[in-house]
Amino acid sequence: MTDAKKDYRDTVFLPQTAFPMQGGLPKKEPELLARWQRMDLHGKLRGQSAGREKFILHDGPPYANGNIHIGHALNKILKDVINRSRQMMGFDAPYVPGWDCHGLPIEWKIEEKYRAEGKDKDGVPILQFRAECRAFAEHWKTVQAEEFQRLGVVGDWAHPYSTMTKAAEAQILREMYKFVDNGLLYKGVKPVMWSVVEKTALAEAEIEYHDHTSTTLWVKFPVVKTACKELEGASVVIWTTTPWTIPANRAIAYGDFAYSVLRVEEVAEGGIAKVGDVLAVAENLQDAFVQEAKIGRVSKLAVLAKDDLGSVVCAHPFRGRAGSDGYFDYDVPLYFGDFVTTDAGTGFVHIAPGHGEDDFNLGRKHKIKFDETVGDDGRYLPNVKGFEGLYVYKPDGKVGEANGAVIKALLDAGALLAKKNIKHSYPHSWRSKAPLIFRTTPQWFIAMDEKIAATGKTLRETALESIGQTGWYPGIGENRIRGMIESRPDWCISRQRAWGVPIALFVDKTTGDVLRDKAVMNRIAAAFDADGADAWYARPAQEFLGNDYRADDFIQVFDIVDVWFESGSTHAFVLESGVWPNLQSPASLYLEGSDQHRGWFHSSLLESCGTRGRAPFDKVLTHGFTLDEQGRKMSKSLGNVTAPQEVNDKWGADILRLWVLSSDYSEDLRIGPEILKQNGDLYRRFRNTLRYLLGALNGMSDAEHVAVADMPELERWVLHRLHEVDASIRADMAAFDFGHMLQTLHNFCNTDLSAFYFDIRKDSLYCDRADSLRRRSARTVMEQIFNHLAVWLAPVLCFTAEEAWLARFGDDENNSVHLQTFPAVPAAWRDDALAHKWAEIRAVRRVVTGALERARNDKKIGAPLQAHPHVYVSDRVIVTLQDVDFAEICVNSSLTLQADPAPENAFSLPDIANVSVVVELAEGRKCERCWQVLPEVGSHKDAPDLCHRCHDAVTHSGQAAA
Repeated sequence: MTDAKKDYRDTVFLPQTAFPMQGGLPKKEPELLARWQRMDLHGKLRGQSAGREKFILHDGPPYANGNIHIGHALNKILKDVINRSRQMMGFDAPYVPGWDCHGLPIEWKIEEKYRAEGKDKDGVPILQFRAECRAFAEHWKTVQAEEFQRLGVVGDWAHPYSTMTKAAEAQILREMYKFVDNGLLYKGVKPVMWSVVEKTALAEAEIEYHDHTSTTLWVKFPVVKTACKELEGASVVIWTTTPWTIPANRAIAYGDFAYSVLRVEEVAEGGIAKVGDVLAVAENLQDAFVQEAKIGRVSKLAVLAKDDLGSVVCAHPFRGRAGSDGYFDYDVPLYFGDFVTTDAGTGFVHIAPGHGEDDFNLGRKHKIKFDETVGDDGRYLPNVKGFEGLYVYKPDGKVGEANGAVIKALLDAGALLAKKNIKHSYPHSWRSKAPLIFRTTPQWFIAMDEKIAATGKTLRETALESIGQTGWYPGIGENRIRGMIESRPDWCISRQRAWGVPIALFVDKTTGDVLRDKAVMNRIAAAFDADGADAWYARPAQEFLGNDYRADDFIQVFDIVDVWFESGSTHAFVLESGVWPNLQSPASLYLEGSDQHRGWFHSSLLESCGTRGRAPFDKVLTHGFTLDEQGRKMSKSLGNVTAPQEVNDKWGADILRLWVLSSDYSEDLRIGPEILKQNGDLYRRFRNTLRYLLGALNGMSDAEHVAVADMPELERWVLHRLHEVDASIRADMAAFDFGHMLQTLHNFCNTDLSAFYFDIRKDSLYCDRADSLRRRSARTVMEQIFNHLAVWLAPVLCFTAEEAWLARFGDDENNSVHLQTFPAVPAAWRDDALAHKWAEIRAVRRVVTGALERARNDKKIGAPLQAHPHVYVSDRVIVTLQDVDFAEICVNSSLTLQADPAPENAFSLPDIANVSVVVELAEGRKCERCWQVLPEVGSHKDAPDLCHRCHDAVTHSGQAAA
């Protein structure tokens, strides 16, 4: 009867760590957040980095009007990763979060509450209304701050900025006064995009385009004066997609191309033209017109050129209309317009200077007088006789009765030739989703093309120059914003609302001039410092004007400044104010969604260029928008919304952070359950790598460290890889290429470490003597791997890296991975010759691994340690491998290298030449401690189940197998 085999498990150095395999992030992350708050992580970061070169990412303020959504999460996570990475790269990277608290988004919410309660906003005292807006914004600031911090975003949350603080409101006013001083601010009458629902002008950034069905008309304007006899008794035919603008018509524009004069000879079925009508249209469009108007046959009477049309005057189609009291009995002259094309229509454009930019400019050029025809509520004004009070768009944004009334009037007048409905892209308010109208109203503008005395350049010129001096990521952003600045009109900064910073100016009732008295403006600004913008509503005008002026002689302006001007001024009251002493201007980086080329980037650029002569940023980075897994926009009605709060509760914020950084955030990002699951798998690979390292380093002390020169080649190769990876990661972080950074780290963890280095060194870690050079070298290198990997991952997996760091170094109140900088990598670690050699070794190993896999599938072996591969290689490869234990590298018990020709059944890979493998069973018995199959097992009488190495190890551990 033989003795029972001894159990050697207690003699093996199995990995031990309290760092669990399962992250449990939804529970663990709040604990770490609380720890960071207790230790004042942000304060410690500021203290330790004092004197370093600064990196300032200035926060573009979100609106404080609801819970954060996945787009907010994308934005704030990306900002946090950049700030953390710059901090770890050795910069001082403070982050001051901020909020945009004025304007329609918040005012609209209060109005909705009023409507639900049956109240009229205009009946509420202005200061009460503003107080409700302020309280609403303050509430959501608090909510959003907690939600952003839950994502792991570190910053000065105790002292954020807000556009509604007294200091901010005062500085916004002072920034506006700078445009008064440099002569760029003026009051003018220009067409603006007007929201009937919100009763205010909108900025370009507040407009989105949706499909809209419009009624398009072909209308006759009878010629009443002309020096061209071919047009006597004829009518000019215009084409429009906005019938409601016909009552505002004051002229007709023509282009530089040929025009046909046609006589209607026959009308097709359904046509409403009359036989004998003489009509003028562009020659290139006559066939399309004849078809649309259902005219059966025409005869061409003449072809006219541009010069034939300059003397033509038409009558308005409603001239002499009953019930209009002669309102439309004016002439409608023809003028050349370089904007007229033959892309569609008739080649004649009806001009309503009150309702279009080209219309307005042509009217100004020819000094055309016109009335305002549509009020701020979307109804025809009383002066538009016969149509007064009719809605173009109703207060709920739906189409009113104006179009129908105009079409009927045209039909009654015999002026309508044809009509049909078309679907086309049309501007809408992004807030109310209602269609907009062009409406010429008195507004406050900042001139784009007036010279600034201090620089001799216009605002447009300065902005374009600054665009070229800014770094844009991705580069296409430069072309996008450049095109916008090149073509944009003067900046309309006034809004007809109540919640915001008022355009606190006085206008002389007699001259219409702005009062530019510095003493008056200083008094107003000082009042704002003391009481905020409410002072403009609470204090009497005479208090601001002082003793030199009478309030009765001036109009006090109560329009408020566009919120884009406010947010565009944040660099002034945040970066330059000194309230946050760690900040500086200009900012190193502005980062927002790609729509902000026409929003915050745009307004910040113009505001700073107009007041400081340069952009407020050195670099601009943009990200895309969030979509569901099918590429659809998220909406509650589709049920495809991914809320960050739900992701935090189910998966953890680190999974959300990993999603952001593993995606190509320069494009639109998709998210949903399957994508989150994939990121969960990626996360586990990183976590398992950290866990393996922590287990392998259990009990590691400085006494174990081995000098690099004394290490085996494999360890020196790993240090070379650390050198390479470090350089790659630093370059990626500098270029904001976090997707490539994560790919590099994943490949390093998965391919270099798990599938190669850890696979090879597991045997040594478990089974070598504790004092063996090989094991100590491996642990020395693994310590370096952990120290680098934890810090490299910390900007992205901020919670997991912290958890791993504390598991390694203890939970001291001053300890945090986020207080580390990227470890310096010695230049001596780089060894290109060694890297080349080990690339060849790994290639040969890959063939052996493939052969072992085939042998296992064929049931020839059960595990690699049971195998003895015969590896057939060239003489050159044998020389390369001669000083390497290639059996150890291939995780085999034994291995033979041969320069002989390979047998026909040998395994090979097509991409690796001159390497073939035949797998045989290893000779000998299995060591019960390390499981290698070796002939030497059985040679030790006191431990017949051990190989030489394991016998030595257990003997020196004091656990001899006697």
